[in-house]
Amino acid sequence: MRLRASILGGGSWGTTVASLVARNAPTTIWARSAETVDEINSSRTNSRYLPGARLTQGLRGTTSIEEAVRDADVVVLGVPSQSMRDTLREVAKHIRAWVPLISLSKGFEQGTKLRMTEVIAEELPGHPAGVLTGPNLAREIMGGFAAASVIAMEDEVIVRELQGIFKSGVFRVYTNSDVVGCELGGALKNVMAIAAGMGDGIGAGENTRSAVITRALAEVTRLGVAMGGRTETFAGLTGMGDLIATCTSPQSRNRHVGFELGKGRKIADILADMKQVAEGVKSSRTVLQLGEKYGVEMPIAAEVNGVINEGRTAQDAFRGLLRRSAGSEADPG
Repeated sequence: MRLRASILGGGSWGTTVASLVARNAPTTIWARSAETVDEINSSRTNSRYLPGARLTQGLRGTTSIEEAVRDADVVVLGVPSQSMRDTLREVAKHIRAWVPLISLSKGFEQGTKLRMTEVIAEELPGHPAGVLTGPNLAREIMGGFAAASVIAMEDEVIVRELQGIFKSGVFRVYTNSDVVGCELGGALKNVMAIAAGMGDGIGAGENTRSAVITRALAEVTRLGVAMGGRTETFAGLTGMGDLIATCTSPQSRNRHVGFELGKGRKIADILADMKQVAEGVKSSRTVLQLGEKYGVEMPIAAEVNGVINEGRTAQDAFRGLLRRSAGSEADPG
């Protein structure tokens, strides 16, 4: 029996995943915008978020969550982290028992500091929860470029079954049982990408970018392991791989925010010009608080938070990092 899939979220990544999954399974995508849904159904495009890309024939759009999830065998959540809980509460009214839920979101819930699979567990207990994450730039994947991702779930039987509906052509999908590590890699690197972008924006150079990325990986790994992730996960696709892509690509929303901050623009003006959410902006304070909670020093996250939330400049942030004494490479900073 072919699994029926539902993807919730009509942004660039949600639409990309829906188009990939539609090659392997009957797929419905839910979006709030009736205009977006009409375009998907009539033209097989989503020009607002994926200009020029053609979506898989057979992908069906709807503005009704009930219609999207009532017959689904797997529900994929491509909504921003701050919309996740409200979306899940609506899904809970219509979803069948035991249907797995897979998050695409790379952020934390404000206030609770919960990962998205933890929010899923609170709102839909009994439903297997997982995450699809990795160095995945939507436009490249829609353009047919090779890419790799990871689907992480604790249940290795379910994850192997679901692996088949996501992989497609040159889009390779690996499995991992370290949900905590995979999810944290995706969420923490967004803050680090803002730092890398700030360096590029002020013209700090490629040596500086390499140093920031390397030290960022050490910072992410320390906190991730303290929170329960496995060390080796952060050396893989969902750690180092995602960090490199997000810190270096002009397509990265979080790097874009940092780059514009480096040029001297105000955060409110940058966000007002963006069509989609840069999760690192909301996560910056949360990541710093998690570092304090778990006793992990987070110097890069602290400087990013200072720029995002405390009125400091990108130049201030880099001066702050340079003022730190350099000890052993195993040390923070």
